[in-house]
Amino acid sequence: MVVASAATAAALLRFPGLFWPVRPDEAGFILVARSWDPQPTSMFGPYFVDRPPPLIALIGLLDQLGGVAALRAAGAVACVVLVVAAAGCARVIAGDRAAAWTAVATAAVVSNTAIDAVAVKGELLGLPLVMGSCWLALLAARTDADEPPLRRALLQAGAAGFLATAALGMKQNLVGGLVFGAVLLVASAALGPREGRLPWPRVLRLGAAATAGALVPLLATVGWALAAGVGLSTLWYDVYGFRSDAFAVITEYSSEANDIRLLELLSYALAAGVVLLIGGFVVHARDEWRDRPALTTAIAAMIAVDLVAMFLGGSFWRAYLFTLVPGTALAAAMLVRRGRTSKRGLAMRAVIVASVVSCVVASAAWVVVNVLGPDRAQEARTGEALAAVAEPQDTLVVFGGRADIQLLSGMDSPYRHLWSLPMRTLDPDYAELRSVIDSPEAPTWIVEQAWFGSWGNPAAPALYADVDARYTEVTAVCGDGARVWLLDGVERGTPDIPCDPTADR
Repeated sequence: MVVASAATAAALLRFPGLFWPVRPDEAGFILVARSWDPQPTSMFGPYFVDRPPPLIALIGLLDQLGGVAALRAAGAVACVVLVVAAAGCARVIAGDRAAAWTAVATAAVVSNTAIDAVAVKGELLGLPLVMGSCWLALLAARTDADEPPLRRALLQAGAAGFLATAALGMKQNLVGGLVFGAVLLVASAALGPREGRLPWPRVLRLGAAATAGALVPLLATVGWALAAGVGLSTLWYDVYGFRSDAFAVITEYSSEANDIRLLELLSYALAAGVVLLIGGFVVHARDEWRDRPALTTAIAAMIAVDLVAMFLGGSFWRAYLFTLVPGTALAAAMLVRRGRTSKRGLAMRAVIVASVVSCVVASAAWVVVNVLGPDRAQEARTGEALAAVAEPQDTLVVFGGRADIQLLSGMDSPYRHLWSLPMRTLDPDYAELRSVIDSPEAPTWIVEQAWFGSWGNPAAPALYADVDARYTEVTAVCGDGARVWLLDGVERGTPDIPCDPTADR
């Protein structure tokens, strides 16, 4: 009953997000999916995005089913499955009572608006796959009275491997399921009392089954690429190689905004309970290892790898914290199994209650500010205002990477970069953008959402000169400094962009 209630609450707490316009990443993924045209040197065709093909395929399907509403409904379903799978892990670890507490903790963390209760992206969609993989790995590796027959264990291990790799198809850094399953399997044979160890022959069979399952999504993606004519080097670069280049750009042009986001990320992790839930496990890891060495090692390895993957993202967006949710759930399960008579178990219960309170307060505040309060979706108003005056053949480039403006305008972009980081990484001197602006395919409209001189790029003056030579500024977006430019010689109405009533004019 508690698990079902927590899962339902996790879904319902995402309902207010339906009242908020499409977010930039959601919009960008939808645009990529709608124009998907794989080429040998371009995985998605007209637009570039550094995400795995399965994610774009899923978002394309959801877009056809119901657009942004269907995507956000899928996010709510993902939260339900995540909570149920987290409870399943806890039940294997310590029984029904631990399952109930872990379900509540997971629902509170994943639904906290301090992280993100609106946008649905690969991180959220991949979480139930990671958590489900951990659940199946725990079942396959049991050595107690409920140890499954070998045939069932092999099926569970194969399914665990499949889900762990499938999670990478949603976000390429969701490696937690693979790490947890591999470490748990090896540690179950190498650590602990001899009578409780998993025999090595069984480990080898389970490992082979898990590997076979893990290869299925990988081979399916490679097979798609070959069938679609996408070069394997292109597939690798777009999904993984680009991240290395982008990280170098982030490091070289580290900004004050990035440092502020890191501090905000840490504060959000504390507010949502992630710091205290994982911190409790870390503090007591030595004692937990003495009691459950294999499981403690697997959880510790998973959290460590997920932390590294999160920080290698470089930009420190709040959604990065979703990566830590499965590890957080497992850490909570380990400590709540101690019971209320243990200081450790009582402290973890208090932390979970605090996480629930934080979630409820944050959700209520978000609704008051963003649903009942003044509308703050300035980018949505900009996109809609452009759509109202544009002609069917018009095109648009949004400088600064706001794909929500692009989507809501209803216009295509002749420039392949819908996000700022790919633009800064793959078009560092703006040569590609300038060639588009100077060509017959020049966009009808340009929205200077970020100042042309942003990021200290030395090519900014040349870009501004090209725009100024061919375009006229027709309006400015009050409050945020954005400007709208119209191609010379084109007659269009002036976009009427309502001001954000809370903007500093």
